[in-house]
Amino acid sequence: LVKIHAAHYLVGDVFMYNIITIERRYASGGNEIGKRLADALGYKLYDRNILMEAAQRLDIPFFKIEGLEESSSGSVLLNLSRTPLGGPSGNKDLPLADKLFLEEKRIIEEAAEAGNCVIVGRASGHILREKENCLRVFIYADHEKRIQRAIEREGIQKAEAENALKKNDKRRRNFHNALTNQEWGDPKCYEMYMNAGNLGIDLCVRILMEAVKG
Repeated sequence: LVKIHAAHYLVGDVFMYNIITIERRYASGGNEIGKRLADALGYKLYDRNILMEAAQRLDIPFFKIEGLEESSSGSVLLNLSRTPLGGPSGNKDLPLADKLFLEEKRIIEEAAEAGNCVIVGRASGHILREKENCLRVFIYADHEKRIQRAIEREGIQKAEAENALKKNDKRRRNFHNALTNQEWGDPKCYEMYMNAGNLGIDLCVRILMEAVKG
């Protein structure tokens, strides 16, 4: 249910991890776990607000955001993911979708520099992979539990939930794989790999709280 690949220890009263990134399968409970964990730790939560902040900085109208976010080409994403904080100076000619990703990356890196944050999605674990104080987590659940959660949370029918799972998982996988050249959800890329469907949201949060402390 939980696979842990690294051991860190508490030094005095300082948490060993002051950055937590959470990647998640659609309707697995990852967003809720991230929010509850941030609340419990007193950390700042970065999730969908990353997208909103990036769009605001670039002065992109709201109705254009959703389609832009993950429409960049793989080669461009991979190159941009390797740029230092702030990105390349000569990015004026980039497509708008790539500018949006670069701005999201900048926000994620700024959040990591400030510390005490939980970052959900947007390949943040990969972007911050060299940060020693970053706990990278992947949340998943079995198919039927995800379908049930989607029905309950989104108020949709089973057929719609099935389509939502396929669509969102594919979108996240394509984005992550293009960016990282690694398979989305590969356990080797995370310190913790958690089955929220079996463990439950509350226990996942408690386990992560202990992991953050060391």
